[in-house]
Amino acid sequence: MAHRIIPAIWFNRNAREAVDHYLSVFDDSEELSASNYPTEGLMDFQQPLAGDTLEIQFRIGDLTFSAINAGSEFRPNPSISFLVHFDPSRDADAEARLDGIWKHLLIGGLIRMELSSYPFSPHYGWVEDRYGVNWQLMTSQPGDEPRPFVTPMLMYPHGRTQASEAIELYTWLFEDSQRGDTFPYSDLPDGGSAGPQPQGALAYADFTLSGQWFAAMDSGAPQDFTFNEGISLMTLCSDQAEIDQLWDVLSTQPDAEQCGWCKDRFGVSWQVVPEKMPDISEPEAFQKMSQMKKLVIADFG
Repeated sequence: MAHRIIPAIWFNRNAREAVDHYLSVFDDSEELSASNYPTEGLMDFQQPLAGDTLEIQFRIGDLTFSAINAGSEFRPNPSISFLVHFDPSRDADAEARLDGIWKHLLIGGLIRMELSSYPFSPHYGWVEDRYGVNWQLMTSQPGDEPRPFVTPMLMYPHGRTQASEAIELYTWLFEDSQRGDTFPYSDLPDGGSAGPQPQGALAYADFTLSGQWFAAMDSGAPQDFTFNEGISLMTLCSDQAEIDQLWDVLSTQPDAEQCGWCKDRFGVSWQVVPEKMPDISEPEAFQKMSQMKKLVIADFG
């Protein structure tokens, strides 16, 4: 079975606003589905969300996203960002399209890397939008191999050289997976602009999981953030055996286990859920899920 991995973004009661914003910014995008919280059977802290939006699934290019409408517990940060590729060889207006999207994402946000020319891209910038979601917009170099329009990028903490280890784990765990390009800091002059890095640290690498592209890097500088539930990776499983298999490997922090959520040994949050998920807008199903750690399909009744 080909796993389908969906980046899930946590929003502070403004998921509908955020999704509408993204659909207006990106031309090749659409809403796929939406669900609501039940009006009864919620826990006390969930009562203000009764009947409100629970989740919206939407796509940008070929990548499906999940927008989770919840509270202020978590906020996305640069540990997981989204690379957006513009290919001038296939689109004569690539740079202008990049500039237009940059302008809209920057409203109420902040610049993490200025829009400029860099050794790895003639036109690149990193922006954190007003919801805390990070986007890296870049035009490709002549001769670059094609990549999807949007690729999730995982950035591992400075000094730990975990990117290569994580890629090895993920490509071993998911079927139909392989490594792509790999660029260690040691291959860059003086480690690039970040300066010398620990042996084995990766400036960039990409890989596929069940045929879906991802990218990873080791941070080139100390940072005051790390992976959190603000962006998780939701993987859809065909049956309980697949849920059990993934859970046994990915869940390494018992305190993080709740409602199908878990954290791997690098701190990345995952949601391991059945492909045919019960309708949790129904109070009974929502209550059953709320009492579970690993999801057990049979226990939904």
